Parts: sequence; C-alpha cells; structure tokens
Amino acid sequence: MKIDAFCHLLPRAYADRLFAIDDSPVARNIQKRVAGVPSLVDMDVRFAMMDEFGPDYRQIINSAAPPLDDLGPASRTTELARVANDGMAQLVADHPDRFAGFCAAVALDDVDAAITEADRAFDDLGAVGVQIYTHVNGGPMDQERFFPFYEAVARRGNKMIQVHPCRDASWADYKTEARSKFEIWWTLGWEYDLSAFMSRLVFAGVFERLPDIKFLIHHGGAMIPHFAGRVGPGWDQLGSRTPADQIEDVTGYPLTKRPIDYFKHFYVDTAYFGAGDSMRTAIKFFGVERTLFGSDSPFDPEKGPGYIRSTIANLEDMDILTDADRAAIYHGNVQRVLSI
Repeated sequence: MKIDAFCHLLPRAYADRLFAIDDSPVARNIQKRVAGVPSLVDMDVRFAMMDEFGPDYRQIINSAAPPLDDLGPASRTTELARVANDGMAQLVADHPDRFAGFCAAVALDDVDAAITEADRAFDDLGAVGVQIYTHVNGGPMDQERFFPFYEAVARRGNKMIQVHPCRDASWADYKTEARSKFEIWWTLGWEYDLSAFMSRLVFAGVFERLPDIKFLIHHGGAMIPHFAGRVGPGWDQLGSRTPADQIEDVTGYPLTKRPIDYFKHFYVDTAYFGAGDSMRTAIKFFGVERTLFGSDSPFDPEKGPGYIRSTIANLEDMDILTDADRAAIYHGNVQRVLSI
C-alpha cells in the first residue's frame, strides 16, 4: 500500500471560481500556471494517471496554490475555502479507492474564520488535516495571532498541518531589484520559505507550547537537513556573537533543548522530484518515523505520474532502508499519525 500524503488538485467548482477571478495578480498567475495540467481538475485524466501505480496507490489531496489569502478580501477567501473543502470532501466520499483523505483549505487573513472552517472540515467533512502556507500577506507565521489556530488543530491530536511555500516573482533575488529572475523565487526561494517558517516556529517555542502539534513540511524539510551543521552547532551559539543593541533579534521563547532537537519534531514528505541523495539526507536527519511518502503530484513535466514514479524509485533503491522502513514511509506512518 502507498498513501501519497501531499498531492494537489482543484475541485471543479473551486476551479471555476478561481478562474473567474479577474482582479488579483496572484490569481492571474496561477491561472496561467495550472491551465496546462488537466489532472488537477479532470478526474478521468487523474485516475488514468494513477492507474500506473496499481490499486494500492491512494492520495491525500489538498487544493493547489496559491494561498487563499492572496485572492482578495476575507469575505471572498472564506467562501472559497468552503467551496474547496466541500469539493474535496465529495471527491473523497465518491472515490475512497483513490483518495485516502483531504487536508482542508483555510484563509488565515481571518484567524477566527479559519478556526471555524477547520472545525467544520474536521467535524462535518472528515478532513484529516489543514494546509497552510509559509506566510500570510508577506507576514511571518510565528506571530502570536496565529497561535489560537495552531492550538485548535493541535488539540485534535490526530490532525496534521501541511505547510506549503508561497512566494512569487515579486520577492526579488536582490535588494536592488524589483523582481526575481529565472524563477529563482520558485526553485530556491520556496525552499528558503519553508526553512524560515520552521525556524521561526521553533524559536517561538511552538513545540514547547503545543507538544502534540503535527506539521508536515513539504519538500523533505527543505534546507534544514542539508545544513545540519549550521542548524546544530551553529545555532548552539545563538546570541554569543550578537551585539548588545541587536539582542532583541535573537530573543525568543525560552527553549529547554538545543534548537536542532526541535527541528526533528517536524514531519516531512519525500517530494524531492527524483533527487535521491537529498531524500536520503532528509530521512537520516528526521528519521524514518517522521517521513511520509509524498510526491507533489501532478506538477512534474509529465503533468502527473513523473514525480510519483521517481519518488518510488528513490525509496526502492535506498540501501539505508529495510522493507519495514519502506512500509512505514509508504503508509504506516501516515496511518499512525492520522489514525486512518
């Protein structure tokens, strides 16, 4: 059995609403980027693509980027969340042999509304988690105003928060420029976003304050496992070389462990797009028990099966894994974490 824990789609009613938005640059950008990926919306195309991986392959789905917060006023984004979640819940109900569950969409520009929608998705629609992004309108996710939302999900025990990156070309590569070039904002910027999100939450004491919270970080934990020396011995020296007039920059929640120890509380997926050596590093850093099979389908050059196939090939070829390890990554861990 393989449960693909991080896959994107657009329920038909939500896609229709998304493509009708004409007053948002973010919406226009995503309309162009997803228009050529039919398996996001057309389930006949999607199921034909999934057939390559046999009857024991299923997906946990979420709505594709962008963040709802970027699509207009709160009145619109709250409604869009309901439309997306109703659509995903119906797909899971209609096709349980294809979809093992869904992670709800929420708009965190209104935290109270996001909590209400998450509760509705959990209680009425059967969502297994929620998907959030690495910032809200450009602001960091360790702001105290978001902690009631984190707490609302954490107290559920068996629900996870999927974390997806979200910067765009307006995030320039250099301070002297107005826009990012060559889609560096995507190739490298998204990985920085995920890493910064993790770091800010660690130093805000999220795991001290909410020890039961479950974050699933996309792209294998991004930069963190590959810079373990800086995250470990480097951050062990936090503040020791900081000038007195900048000490506020390094003052966070009082932690009781090394910073690197908290990073290993995150769950990560295997969405490395075929980069097997990078995946190996992430699994060694976070551990088999914190690694969930996830492909990021359908955003590969084949528009569906490519990243699934390469991810499976990486896991099958990895000599550090036993058959029991592979079973845990493919399905055991996600079943344990979500009680499914």
